Amino acid sequence: MTQLRTVQVLGGGSAGSSAHVRSLASGLVARGVRVTVCAPAGLEHLYDFPGAGAHFTPVPRRSDPAAVGALRAACARADVVHAHGLHAAVRASVALSGLRVPLVVTWHSRPDADGPRGPLLRLLERRAARAAAVVLGTCSELVDRARWHGARDARFAPVAVPAPRRAESSEGKARAELGAVDRPLVMAVGSLAPQRGYGTLLDAAARWRTLDPLPLVVIAGEGRERAALQRRIEAEGLPVRLVGRRDDIGDLISAADVAVLPSRWEARALLAQEALRAGVPLVATAVGGVPELVGDAAELVPYGDEDALAEAVARLLRDPLRRDELVAAGRAQAATWPTEDETIAQVLSVYDELTAGRTG
Repeated sequence: MTQLRTVQVLGGGSAGSSAHVRSLASGLVARGVRVTVCAPAGLEHLYDFPGAGAHFTPVPRRSDPAAVGALRAACARADVVHAHGLHAAVRASVALSGLRVPLVVTWHSRPDADGPRGPLLRLLERRAARAAAVVLGTCSELVDRARWHGARDARFAPVAVPAPRRAESSEGKARAELGAVDRPLVMAVGSLAPQRGYGTLLDAAARWRTLDPLPLVVIAGEGRERAALQRRIEAEGLPVRLVGRRDDIGDLISAADVAVLPSRWEARALLAQEALRAGVPLVATAVGGVPELVGDAAELVPYGDEDALAEAVARLLRDPLRRDELVAAGRAQAATWPTEDETIAQVLSVYDELTAGRTG
């Protein structure tokens, strides 16, 4: 039997999809699969795909003919091409035009299609869904969305990412660095973009100024909203710190008293997974795949409801018994999620279906 060859394609490379591809590459290589990762050059250093045993081919984010040509050359000898995210899927479908190579697409999230680019994004979704031999959705809503856009075969495929590594005694060090030794620490993580709901989080933080001791809200991440958020924090004197992109997210989350996920939409949010695994109570918006992911192991609030968010966090800060209940429930819920091995086995079974008779 010849060696199965797969190309994993990343577009912008969100933290969740990039970590998943790193995990997938490592597991597939360990099972004898030849893996090539095509992604923007910067992701090679962040996720060390060669360290997972994969070949790495830098492909620019842009979609000009040269970039598509480089992707086509990398995919031409593959048995399966697996694209992660909308833009990666569209570019892969263009690169594979005329080639008899099956395309698998994983939808990790949905595009923010409410603005002026909405019609274009929906058109791209339709193209990506119909070009794929199989669409894997990381939550049930994404599976339904792929089917609505015309996918021939759409399946639920919750992805697992590695548990974060944490340094010993890192929690106290993290709290000291952030200035939260003698006050509650409320932690949020994610790109500083409008859909993350940080405006609502700042509204809630304004209400927490009456609490004693005063909670510190820390937001880890970068994005185009940083300047506007910082201006508001300074103008209103809010107890909020923006700490930028960090490589010790696991330590920061573990150090928190409460984790907060105020997003407009999420599938399998990394923050939610890491908080429940670490035994940190979570308050999250009841959107997308979040209820499916966390079950009864988090406090869920409506998106954009500053009153509900503020009260849910304040209630947890003053109720240690409820926090203990959520800690226990969170760890139990996390134990029901698929392991990395199970995720890799599911993906490999899809590849085997699509290549039956081709690689033997």
